[in-house]
Amino acid sequence: MNEPFYRSVVSGAAAGWKPSAMRVLLRGLSVPYGGMIRMRNLLYDGRVLPSHSAETVVVSIGNLTTGGTGKTPLVIWLANALTRKGIRCAILTRGYKTRAGSLSDEPALLAKACEETPVVVNPDRTAGARKAAAVHHAQVVILDDGFQHRRLRRDMDIVAIDATCPFGYGRMLPAGLLREPVGSLRRADAVVITRFDQAGEEQIAQIETRIHQIRAEMPVYRAVHRHTEARTFHGQRSTAGDLRGKKVFVFCGIGNPSAFVRSVESLGCRVAGKQVFDDHHAYTQQDLETILGRAGQLGAEVVLTTEKDWVKAALLAAEKSEIPLVYLTMELEFLTCPDTMTDKIERLVLSKSGKESP
Repeated sequence: MNEPFYRSVVSGAAAGWKPSAMRVLLRGLSVPYGGMIRMRNLLYDGRVLPSHSAETVVVSIGNLTTGGTGKTPLVIWLANALTRKGIRCAILTRGYKTRAGSLSDEPALLAKACEETPVVVNPDRTAGARKAAAVHHAQVVILDDGFQHRRLRRDMDIVAIDATCPFGYGRMLPAGLLREPVGSLRRADAVVITRFDQAGEEQIAQIETRIHQIRAEMPVYRAVHRHTEARTFHGQRSTAGDLRGKKVFVFCGIGNPSAFVRSVESLGCRVAGKQVFDDHHAYTQQDLETILGRAGQLGAEVVLTTEKDWVKAALLAAEKSEIPLVYLTMELEFLTCPDTMTDKIERLVLSKSGKESP
């Protein structure tokens, strides 16, 4: 089942007897999954399953749902913000679908966007955190996608919630997108609502109310994803605004493709067509030829994708494509002041080093 069709099934958008039958089946399968997750959390909460500490401050960036909630831009923003404060950081990622000895997808994007921050790829988070402290002398290890990885003890949990699909259609995997119950938010120390500009005020108010019902004192921050530049696969740069009015063909293999398409439309682009692949898709030359062929048939002036997809597709880019291949860079912009978040991390660093907070 491809990802766009799966989302249409679990969201209820797909009609007919087949999607309805699939929803019944998926809801049945979600019962044992949900039971296992709840039992696992209970075992960690009761300290039956052990967690291990690292000789450094560990800050986890995670989410409740599968798919793109904006974790990667948040990791990049935090690493750069702490670096500007003079704090030595390392990013720790499991390297999902990364081949041994290589960087692909998110790890490569993180390394490119955080040039002063080492990226440690290790599915064993405890060993990775200890390496970051011992080898890179990191004062803070930023744990990418770490909310469910409770074996490594953390000093702060930050959860990203996508305003366009905040609670995974209200059901656990595979019947919905929830990786664990919404009530697990009580373990978090802060929530960042991403893609704030793609939801209405009423929807945002409902999200914040739900969060504060779970934990009344939870700090909640609002953020948006800003596309800052449009870059060709050969390094030419222009502002994202220069795409206004252009007829574009969009392709991507990310967790929330519809959010990317909406952001392209918000730039004033005319979307002639799109090709959506599964998250972390490994592109082939045939994929690129198919994309360019469809774009040409639809009269597109530009073929447009995400920076994450560019990391994997750049080496396949045709040298003499008649249609420019362009990717959009993206930055996280906070609409509410995030200083309380970074100040807290700075105090944790001072505390762990034995110094007094200023």
